[in-house]
Amino acid sequence: MEKTILKVENLSVAFKEKKILEDISFSVEEGKIVTIVGKNGCGKTTLLRSIGRSLKPEKGRILLNGENVYRMSARKTARIMAVLSQTNDSMSNVKVETLVGYGRFAHRNLFSGSPEKDKAIVEWAMERAGVTALRERSINTLSGGERQRAWIAMLLAQKPKLMLLDEPTTYLDIAHQLEIMELVRDLNRTEKITILMVLHDINHAARYSDELVVLDRHHIYRQGSPWDLIREGVLEEVFGVEADVLTGEDGRPIFYARKVIHPESKTGEEE
Repeated sequence: MEKTILKVENLSVAFKEKKILEDISFSVEEGKIVTIVGKNGCGKTTLLRSIGRSLKPEKGRILLNGENVYRMSARKTARIMAVLSQTNDSMSNVKVETLVGYGRFAHRNLFSGSPEKDKAIVEWAMERAGVTALRERSINTLSGGERQRAWIAMLLAQKPKLMLLDEPTTYLDIAHQLEIMELVRDLNRTEKITILMVLHDINHAARYSDELVVLDRHHIYRQGSPWDLIREGVLEEVFGVEADVLTGEDGRPIFYARKVIHPESKTGEEE
């Protein structure tokens, strides 16, 4: 029986009286890769930030292994959930090895600890993320792909059960996008880390995800497998396009948007 690692219940978020998310409910099963998709401005990043405890919702609950994340200590949360934001400009002058070492913070306390164990985990995290050779380099000297790998290594050093990734391929060229997506899938399969991420690229989402959560007009429109949602025309409806759907060599759908649909405006509808 699959275990639910994350459950969002009736979540609503507003900013200066502007509704951003309303009555959001969904769950993530342990071991899955789940991707949040939707049009620009639909609240994808806001939802991930709320789950990651950096933006408190006005109502609703977020349960991590059955416990309200806003009643958990930062250390306890970090032992289960690791978060990679869309932009990471802080600590740009530190060396890669130092950055990855920060991932061990949640597992240390003032009175005990194991420096040897921490060092071994940092070494393991750098190796798994492919940044061992970059250990002495400063973050600000790395390419975009290398920088993302370094941050993912820091998350790995936390030894989390769940990773939240907000647009992990942003600003990367095609080759580095694929490298990061392959790394994410590999970590899910080999390290059994559950992944919840936001992606703009529909084909990356369809290829690498077990489930998609589709946001539209402040709500969840649908949640389901990529094939089911694409076959039922959900993505065409939400994104306002006509598309052809092909099957890739790996059996995953390829979503080829070929025409933009301009629906008639609806009176009283919010932008």
